[in-house]
Amino acid sequence: MAASASASASLTSSATEEEITLTVKWSGKEYTVRVCGNDSVAELKRSICELTNVLPKRQKLLYPKIGNKLADESVLLSQLPIKSSLKMTMIGTVEDDIIVDQVDSPEIVDDFELGQDEAVDIKDKEVNKQKLRKRIDQFKIELKNPCRPGKKLLVLDIDYTLFDHRSIAENPLQLMRPYLHEFLTAVYAEYDIMIWSATSMKWVELKMGQLGVLNNPNYKITALLDHLAMITVQSDSRGIFDCKPLGLIWAKFPEFYSSKNTIMFDDLRRNFVMNPRNGLVIKPFRKAHANRDNDQELVKLTQYLLAIAELDDLSVLDHKSWEFFAEGNAKNRRRT
Repeated sequence: MAASASASASLTSSATEEEITLTVKWSGKEYTVRVCGNDSVAELKRSICELTNVLPKRQKLLYPKIGNKLADESVLLSQLPIKSSLKMTMIGTVEDDIIVDQVDSPEIVDDFELGQDEAVDIKDKEVNKQKLRKRIDQFKIELKNPCRPGKKLLVLDIDYTLFDHRSIAENPLQLMRPYLHEFLTAVYAEYDIMIWSATSMKWVELKMGQLGVLNNPNYKITALLDHLAMITVQSDSRGIFDCKPLGLIWAKFPEFYSSKNTIMFDDLRRNFVMNPRNGLVIKPFRKAHANRDNDQELVKLTQYLLAIAELDDLSVLDHKSWEFFAEGNAKNRRRT
């Protein structure tokens, strides 16, 4: 009985890890897409995007035998009647000729915090490690400026972290988080800076260019990453969601960056699930017109980053209490 259950579990594991080769028809051409049974529909769309440049949110996948199940991006491919050599059709438009709208990216309000045991389980699951290895093999990080020996790494989100992407303004600078350039200038002395957004590279380059981040004489951006660098993981309590695995950067530049010298700011804590000891949840910057005169988040975070810059291992810190750390350090400096 036990042997039968073990054999069944082994077959299930083999089925989910087995590579599936699909053919996707789009715009008169056929594209070969390689995925695994434990990939979700969202990851299938991400793989298609890498080949066609059609963003996942603009893709509609058609395969009569599956019906509407391909519309649910959280469904695992192993749960669908999909086998190698299958051909499906994709309908979608490339954004090269589309003007990117500042409200084009999805609104995510229902953020959540996983229990410690579940967060560790997600990080250590072999299936998620496999997805990370696949992303490392497939995604190329283009350096805009060289990595600097001896510097720590700061990874920054865009939407609601550096920029209010939902409010309307005549000039994007009116939606920029206060003290952004002062913040980047100060921390650049100790940190290399990468920008990682869950949107398209077109959006990342457009917004960072409009805000004057890419050509500022006082600091340099090391690299830009977009949604294609993310992976999809599954939580028992929260279902399937995307996250930003810092292991991708560490694997690409092991001589410069590791878990010991990296910190990432994001307004969504779910993005840290593969590296929970390296994430700091920043207060979202929303309703810029009403809040920009009072928002001091980047001023306080400047103090925090400079205060911890001399530490050998940032991953031992509890970044949840960063405000107390920064305030205490500022008081000590005033006393001296």
